[in-house]
Amino acid sequence: MKMNLKTGIALSLLPQIILVKWLGSHTNWIETYYSHGVYPVVSQFFRWLFGWIPFSIGDVLYTSLILLALGYLYKNGRSILKNKFRFLRDVTMVLSIAYFTFHLMWGFNYYREPIAAKFQLKETKDYQELVDFTRQLITKTNETQLKITKDSALKVAIPYTHKEQFDMTLMSYEKLTKKHPFLAYEHPSIKTSVFSKALTYMGYAGYLNPFTNEAQVNGLLPNFRFPVVAGHEIGHQLGYSAENETNFIGYLVTANNEDTYFKYAAYSYALGYCLNDVRRGDTVVFDELLTKLNGGVKLNFQEMSVFWNQYENPLEPVFKSIFNSFLKANNQSQGIQSYNAVVSLLIAYHKENPL
Repeated sequence: MKMNLKTGIALSLLPQIILVKWLGSHTNWIETYYSHGVYPVVSQFFRWLFGWIPFSIGDVLYTSLILLALGYLYKNGRSILKNKFRFLRDVTMVLSIAYFTFHLMWGFNYYREPIAAKFQLKETKDYQELVDFTRQLITKTNETQLKITKDSALKVAIPYTHKEQFDMTLMSYEKLTKKHPFLAYEHPSIKTSVFSKALTYMGYAGYLNPFTNEAQVNGLLPNFRFPVVAGHEIGHQLGYSAENETNFIGYLVTANNEDTYFKYAAYSYALGYCLNDVRRGDTVVFDELLTKLNGGVKLNFQEMSVFWNQYENPLEPVFKSIFNSFLKANNQSQGIQSYNAVVSLLIAYHKENPL
């Protein structure tokens, strides 16, 4: 590649950023021409291309790029030190290409209209509504746990393999699409990540590879959390970028499955977020609600806590800080806290659709 072309690509990064922010301020354009125009074509093509392969092509791609970068640094270390400006230009050129590709293949979805508009939901932040809804969730979660285990003191263990859970999640989407056609999902590409252990150390349950459009689920997750994460990552594939929105989709898809284990996975997932919000508002109310939980439900929550705690490490906060900054840079002002914003969507939805 000629030097002037490399320089031109590198210099295009700043205009790209300005253009993306300007286009992002026109939500209707993004919704019409990208989220319902360009993106579905790109997404379905890559899901068709890679979905049938049992392992993650995206993970292989990332590994290859990391190894190539390390090899390049090792081989050209002295040259880099002598030509720092040229190296900086080359790095900026790579970032420019990645930035363009990211937004073409998925990133503009960060600027689409909120999913609440599609569901015609009116979100509120009323604390009493939160407490009332949490009580309802506790009842549903307890009932479902008891139905499965026949003993309120036993935790729930989902007996299905990852593949079976993926297949059941696809059936859930097919069922939900009859009521909400905009959640139609074709050419599935959902896989456990090759990097599941690394994801766990970083504190992530899954991710969408925006360059191959493969949905990745952390294969080490406790099984009772696996179905909702699968539904969440498919939600990203459908073009919903906000984490609270894909949390909501993951819950909705899992709760609408006829399988009792899936219903339990959904209710307990939503309950965890609701209890966290209750605790932030009033610890006395939180403590009172906690006494209402079946012992088996508490054991499942403890199972999740033990799972993440055993992988705690000094780098996890760094990875989460990077992701937090990434989300804020991509139109999610709450950053990593946006996951918790699912609660208002849940309350608004179940006002119209009682538990």
